Amino acid sequence: MPHDHDHEHTEPPSDIALRVKALETLLIDKGLVDPSALDEIIETYEHKVGPRNGAHVVARAWSDPKFKKQLMEDATAAVDSLGYSGRQGEHLQVVENTSALHNVVVCTLCSCYPWTVLGLPPAWYKSAPYRSRVVSEPRSVLAEFGTELAEEMSIRVWDSTSEMRYLVLPMRPEGTEDWTEEQLQQLVTRNSMIGVELAKSPNNLDATVEGKD
Repeated sequence: MPHDHDHEHTEPPSDIALRVKALETLLIDKGLVDPSALDEIIETYEHKVGPRNGAHVVARAWSDPKFKKQLMEDATAAVDSLGYSGRQGEHLQVVENTSALHNVVVCTLCSCYPWTVLGLPPAWYKSAPYRSRVVSEPRSVLAEFGTELAEEMSIRVWDSTSEMRYLVLPMRPEGTEDWTEEQLQQLVTRNSMIGVELAKSPNNLDATVEGKD
């Protein structure tokens, strides 16, 4: 649901989080796990595997009106039809950015997040400053991510919970009318699906997009 009040939750790590950290430390201390390899695995799931699923969902919605309609009406089912399902992916709702409205997602209580389409949540998403400031001063937080919005554009903050998780459908960049779904995926980033950034401009990609002359 949209969030319309300002509060901050700075609870300690859960018992599970503490146990995982203790196990990680033990394995590293005994030389059973290479910290750099562990970091690489986390990086892969945080930035590549998960967000790639979400990019597929967004690009399909941009290029297929029928799929977009299904996505807006029942996002969980629509995403499942592409093969993305599982824990942390249930109860998904998609909110669409327009020329008049920009959406951004937060979880003020902890770090509820649609893992099946976005991968692991970034550290900043779980931080207390983001969780509180994006509610009280969203325009300033977006500016810190390099997202400058016109003053007349409304900003709506959506508070994820265990009962409902949100995915932002970014606006499709101009100049991509003849792009294929595969090419469009390259414009979609994890941050644009959280709402702190816009989708990439075609001009921000390499001089040519693979498969596009």
